[in-house]
Order: sequence, then structure tokens, then C-alpha cells
Amino acid sequence: MAIEYREWREGDDLALLEIWGGPETSQARQFRGALAPSSAGTGGALWRRCIVAEDVIDEVGIPVAAGVVYEASLHPERLWTYIEVAKDHRRAGIGASLLALLRREAEHAPSGVARLRAKVEPGTPGAAFAEAVGLSPIQRSRLVIVEPGALRLPVFPARDGGSAGDEDAGSDVVMELATGSVELTDVVGRYYTSIHGWDSPGVLSMGQVQKLFLDDLTGAHGAIVLRAQPESAFGAGVAPSKKGRIRAFAVSYAAPANPDPAQGPEPEGTEAPTDVFVGHEPALDADDAAEAVRDMLALIAYQHPVMLELDDSMTALRAAVEPLLDSGKARLAGAETLVVSD
Repeated sequence: MAIEYREWREGDDLALLEIWGGPETSQARQFRGALAPSSAGTGGALWRRCIVAEDVIDEVGIPVAAGVVYEASLHPERLWTYIEVAKDHRRAGIGASLLALLRREAEHAPSGVARLRAKVEPGTPGAAFAEAVGLSPIQRSRLVIVEPGALRLPVFPARDGGSAGDEDAGSDVVMELATGSVELTDVVGRYYTSIHGWDSPGVLSMGQVQKLFLDDLTGAHGAIVLRAQPESAFGAGVAPSKKGRIRAFAVSYAAPANPDPAQGPEPEGTEAPTDVFVGHEPALDADDAAEAVRDMLALIAYQHPVMLELDDSMTALRAAVEPLLDSGKARLAGAETLVVSD
């Protein structure tokens, strides 16, 4: 076996797909799209280097592996990297050689960033390779489906001295918001930054937050917020003039019900879950944040299942969801994902 390495060329994607077959993991499905011609990072394009490994037989090179390293506009402190090797060419040093070449290319990234990150699924060849080359987990992410009625509904005080069972109870604190709301955009952006201290997204503008999480193109089609009780600046007995601050939020998306085709379709008769992004005001203390997120989750999953991404850095959300996983009131929607880095 004679292996030669070269830059990515047009047509390599089709040649490699014939050798590789279907993606083995959700990470392969996601990152195969990053295998593309190299870019110098000019004209608004992100810097990228893509290398192909060919098995040369009778002076004819057959692509069997490829690797890419590239800059990211979001989370710019590390470069993304992805390597895939045909099954019958693994454990022959090809992946390690590709990584060495990509590390060398990374030294010339315009941003000056050279640290690498990748996504792997535990227990797979990709995870074993990452461990062997010194990439360690820095975050774990799970997709979780919360079943309807998994949490007891919160009890809110009624307005104007009524009882908690009144029809308008909670109307001052549970509200719908337009996804274009400046107030919502602000808290969503600050929350996202707060839970990514392990891999900073940098400074996010309001426009970036809208584009990433709340724009029509993201599929965002609704949002509700849980507010603090409104208080009057003039004391008890005087009607409040302002709404309470946002404590927690939930944004729903028109996303595919089953994000991982490898898991197969939902069982017949099972209601498809709604994809949601749940978070809280980052300034809340830990107990208040946990309570706000738990109450929000109880509200949105009262009658219908919801699906959410649960990162280990989402402390308040974990406090609400992990007991549900333990009790069977929530379930994983696919394999865990590890973000690994050097």
C-alpha cells in the first residue's frame, strides 16, 4: 500500500463517497460537508485547508481518506478539524499522518489560532482515534426528549388579589414574545455566552444572535418567557408600570422531529417532539435559575413532548432534566456527542 497526500480536488467528494459509503455517525454526516477546496480566507470566505490521501495502485491514485481544518466565525478560539478514513485502510497510520499535515497547516491560519477541536461519538473509532492523538473531551452534549407531563406545573399567584386557581393566574409572568424582540435577543445572547466559557463564542452582536437563534431561517417560530413578578416602584397597592425581568425563556423551532436518521423513525402512534432552546437570565443565582428553568420546562412539556440539547455546561437545565432521564420521564434522542480538543 503506497499512500500519497495532496490537496482536495473537484470530484473527490464523489470518489470518497463510493469508498466510504453512508456516514457511520451523526458527526460524519455533519462534517463531511466541510470537506471542500482549500481557501486562503479572503473575500469573506473562512480559511480552510483540506487534504486527501490516495492509495496509489499501478500509478493510479484512489482517494481513501481526507481531512480538513478550518476557522470558525463562531467560537473562534479553536479551529474545527475532521478526518475520515475508509474502513479497510484504518489502523495504518493514515489518520495520524493527515492530522500531522493539518496541524502543520494550522500554524499558518490567518487568525493565529492553532488549537484544534472536533466532535466524536463515545465508543466509536473516531473517539478512539481522538484519544490516541491527544484530543481530550471538553464538553458533552445530549439530545433529550422530555415526555408530556413529566414535571408538575408551577403554581403562580393570581393578579389583583385573586386565588392561585384563577384563570388569569400567572398571566403577569408567563408571556409570549416575538422572536424579533430586543429583550429576548439580549437574554438569549448572554445566556449562550455564559454556558460556553469552555469554548468562548466571542462577543456576539444582537444581529448575530438573531441570525443564529431567532431568525426565520433558523426555523424559530415562537417564544415564551417566564418573568419575575412585576413590582411597583411606588410600593404595594400601586399597580406596577413595568413587566418583571425575564427569568427563563423557551424558543421553539420548526425542526425535523427525528434529528438522527440512524435512530429510525419515531414509534407509530408517538407524537413528534417540538425542538426547543431553553435557557435563563445568566445573572440569576443557581437556585433561582434551576427553579425558573424547571418551571419553564414544565409549562412547555405539559401536554406535548419537547426535544432539547443538553450540554454539561447547562447546569440549571441539567438539574431539571437529569432526574427525568433517571426516572424514565425523558429519553435520549441519539448518541452522546463529545467535543474534544488539544
